[in-house]
Amino acid sequence: MSFELDRLDRSILNILQLDSRISNQTLAERVGLSPPACLRRVRRLREEGVIMGEVALINPRMVGRNINIIVEVEMVRDQLDIYDAFKRKMDGAPEVTQCYQVTGEVDFLLMLMVEDMESYEAFTRKYLSTDANLSKFRTLISLRRDKFSTAIPL
Repeated sequence: MSFELDRLDRSILNILQLDSRISNQTLAERVGLSPPACLRRVRRLREEGVIMGEVALINPRMVGRNINIIVEVEMVRDQLDIYDAFKRKMDGAPEVTQCYQVTGEVDFLLMLMVEDMESYEAFTRKYLSTDANLSKFRTLISLRRDKFSTAIPL
């Protein structure tokens, strides 16, 4: 499913991805539209689901989430109900910030943010070690985050 974007839509989206709190007046000036025309485009982009939401990006260290962890998960077999159950379980895990079902040697990649190793151990005991459909998992601990962006290149 794709939505056809013209040059002005892309300009609007690029600006909003960097600062969603920009006023409509300023946004309109920057893309070369009248404020009403700009507002109509932004509303259309929201209504069509191109703009999914607007959030505050929080510094994880400032709220005690000091460790980024990537977990590779391999399930016991390729079966849709097993995958669906695991995805539902990860939806309920607050430590998991991203969950990807992938191709290749593993079935899922998880991105976690935790306070400390004790928190990660508690997560593994609650969600991973007790899952009979999970064959194995591998933990990769990030030494530092060198790049992070929520912007989608347009």
